[in-house]
Amino acid sequence: MRKIKTTLDNNGLLLEACLDMPDISGGPCPGVVLCHPDPRYGGDMSNNIIMAVSWALTEKGIAGMRYNSRGVGRSQGFFGGGVPEQDDARSALSFLVQQEEIDSGRVGIMGYSFGGKIALPVGGGSDAIKAIAGVSPVIPPGVLTDCVKPKLIICGSEDDVVSPNLVLQEAAKMSEPKTVEVIPGVDHFWWGDEEKIAVLVAEFFVNALG
Repeated sequence: MRKIKTTLDNNGLLLEACLDMPDISGGPCPGVVLCHPDPRYGGDMSNNIIMAVSWALTEKGIAGMRYNSRGVGRSQGFFGGGVPEQDDARSALSFLVQQEEIDSGRVGIMGYSFGGKIALPVGGGSDAIKAIAGVSPVIPPGVLTDCVKPKLIICGSEDDVVSPNLVLQEAAKMSEPKTVEVIPGVDHFWWGDEEKIAVLVAEFFVNALG
């Protein structure tokens, strides 16, 4: 995995980012924007799930686009509660699709926890994004009800931060195609189960992006 550290320009707001590239050649590869959990509780682009998923993606020949949203790490600005952060994700997406090594026709987005509040609406609203995943996601009510892109929603049965019942309730409203899974015995943080979730997410994007 090659790490390409960069700075995103979101209308003058500079954001810290890192593009994780697979160690393979043979033409442009797919890429996935990775949206981190709530920064008020330590969430950033080096989060255990974000890192595990990015590593699993690169192992499958897919780039992982990690970034720190506004006010996180070296990124400028201040926490905005979720809606302003969607522009940060769009900046990461814009950077990703402009890279020569990325196939702009095979791009996805994933959000973990609070990152779901960012990734799901951005994914549903962008023609550039072909597949969407949420891990223990905060799901905005009614999002993706008319979205026919491939979707993956996964949570743990023991999650006491984002209720699995609420995740299932919102996921039920989403259009097909979709895969919804509750993983037994796992809580919100996936400690010790990072590889399990990372492989599931990576395989979803391999199938969805080709």
